[in-house]
Amino acid sequence: MSDLGSQMDLKSGDAKGLRVACVVAMFNAVYTRRLLNTASGRLKALGATAPTVAWVPGALELPLAAQSLAATGAYDAVIAIGCVIRGETTHYDLVSEGAAQGIVQAGLNTGVPVIFGVITCENKAQVIARCSGGRMDAGLHAANAAVSMARLMQSLQKKQRKQR
Repeated sequence: MSDLGSQMDLKSGDAKGLRVACVVAMFNAVYTRRLLNTASGRLKALGATAPTVAWVPGALELPLAAQSLAATGAYDAVIAIGCVIRGETTHYDLVSEGAAQGIVQAGLNTGVPVIFGVITCENKAQVIARCSGGRMDAGLHAANAAVSMARLMQSLQKKQRKQR
């Protein structure tokens, strides 16, 4: 079986030439800005230019904006960044599930990798752990996934063209 790449193997230059957009929820912006900064920094470290950034009100608005950006054909990957913290009602469950399903659907609808960079946490301590630049930082993981998936899709498309 051929190995088409892994995000664990990423190094400087692997994102050179890639065009990435980030759709970021303004709700919980103190945390989503951190995730955006980490994702942007990781993309830059891998050789990509600064991503295009679009801000939306909250996590439920991420899928539509992500799908719209992906559908332009201008981006190799789109990262959806948000932060949903559990409260006392079922709102958390509805927002988390809706955002996740919509983000997945945006990628399937367009064929462009749309990466789930939404942190869904029980409390603020978990949020801090996932947006503080450490090994658990979701912005870092989302950037890695965007580069890995963009390169994988390019490789698969190249193989399809050769088979024609």
